[in-house]
Amino acid sequence: MKLNDITRGTGLEEHGITNANLIFWTSPTPVLYELIVRRGEGLITHMGAVEVKTGHYTGRAANEKFIVDEPSCHEHINWGKVNRPFDPARFDALYKRMTSYLHGKDLFVQDCFAGASPEHRLPVRVIAEKAWHALFARNMFIKATQAELLSFKPAFTVIDMPSFHAVPSSDGTNTETFIIVNFAKRLILIGGTSYAGEIKKSIFTILNYLLPLDKRVLSMHCSANTGKKGDTAIFFGLSGTGKTTLSADPKRTLIGDDEHGWDANGIFNFEGGCYAKIIKLSRDSEPEIYQTTRMFGTILENVAIDTVSRRIDLNDDSFTENTRASYPINHIPHIVRSGMGGHPANIVMLTCDAFGVLPPIAKLTREQAVYHFLSGYTAKVAGTEAGITEPQAVFSTCFGAPFMALHPSVYAELLKEKIAKQKVDCWLVNTGWVGGAYGVGKRISIAYTRALLNAALSGDLLNVEYTTDPIFGFQVPKSCEGVPPSVLDPASSWPSRDEYTARYRQLAYRFVENFKKFESQTPEEVRRAGPRV
Repeated sequence: MKLNDITRGTGLEEHGITNANLIFWTSPTPVLYELIVRRGEGLITHMGAVEVKTGHYTGRAANEKFIVDEPSCHEHINWGKVNRPFDPARFDALYKRMTSYLHGKDLFVQDCFAGASPEHRLPVRVIAEKAWHALFARNMFIKATQAELLSFKPAFTVIDMPSFHAVPSSDGTNTETFIIVNFAKRLILIGGTSYAGEIKKSIFTILNYLLPLDKRVLSMHCSANTGKKGDTAIFFGLSGTGKTTLSADPKRTLIGDDEHGWDANGIFNFEGGCYAKIIKLSRDSEPEIYQTTRMFGTILENVAIDTVSRRIDLNDDSFTENTRASYPINHIPHIVRSGMGGHPANIVMLTCDAFGVLPPIAKLTREQAVYHFLSGYTAKVAGTEAGITEPQAVFSTCFGAPFMALHPSVYAELLKEKIAKQKVDCWLVNTGWVGGAYGVGKRISIAYTRALLNAALSGDLLNVEYTTDPIFGFQVPKSCEGVPPSVLDPASSWPSRDEYTARYRQLAYRFVENFKKFESQTPEEVRRAGPRV
């Protein structure tokens, strides 16, 4: 290891970190690999990725996230179940105790950027106690050049200490685990969890606060790609809807798979990597993502591994159904290396309707697009969580409620303005079930979904005959090359049309009930764009 891989004490004194043992500063991937193995944090798989376990938390600890309630942000935050307030004095005490805990420890620092746009990028410093968390930050954010590192000044700092636990009775947390954002001090504290996704999503929360508020830039939980003609498309969608899979299309070029901004110039990626869900990943249906699980630099979270042969099993969910791969975006062959694209020609809102009633694709008006953006609908199916025995509707505002710090109306108004100004075509795409609900029907073939998307993004689907949906009011195409009529008209594939209509109306009522919380701050034309029940 070269001497310049290790730096002592540089730039951390402002946090009271004055006597750490060794500080590994913005170490490159090979160095971090060596440290991960040496420290027993992970195993090298037979094809070169590194496999790690996250321990108790195999996903985000949603109930342990807080925002410090202080004057600079108080009036802007959408306080509630998602954005929970935290006392400033208790934050200061926890911060002091946490940094004292770092004395004598090895630390791993990564200086990087969030945001591909030079105009809007955010300098971020991640201070971690695990080498693999430093590698995660190196994968997921945008690397700084050597020249940039010489004068690097972080706008926000993440202190990530999985082995440090809070004392709820004195610290004011719910449990020993915590993720706390302090906008005034430009700090994020993470403790009690080794799930690396907390690092990524905390910075996303920061951008979702700063960009719309300070710069009128729409921050979005979406993937994005471009076609051969340079036409950009963005894909909103929650976990399990196909956002990552459908945007990684061999016929199009990937901008990014999860987080983007939309400014006066177009779309830009927030990240320098991808964080894909990989349970039961198939080489045939998702070849580009599958290949990343075999590549040096990829982190495989909670994937089953044979400790003798070091071969992985992507079909094994014995640790969690939420197995993940973190990899640099350049592991994908067809990418936009700048991380930026033009204004979108198409917006696709993905849903996995386990009730089996929504059409596989529908054309939305501008107002309908805003309505469905605010609704953020998908469904959970039986078996994915304890206690779920039949499909359950899930509504996540702006397709990313856990990370949206401002009121939903801020994001919705920005989206409406941009759709109108750029004359964007908007689509609702159902990647869920046909022929009946989950357990009766079957999931829509990814080949059919790709055929419909290709027709929409190429403009071919604008030239076919449509019918108006009697309940939701959107336009449903009557034909698409390569897609059977029974898929385009879900009612025709149900055993009983009356049963289909009853189920459809039940889903519509759920939309109406959910949307009541937005009515007071939503324009009338958007309220009227919902289902008619």
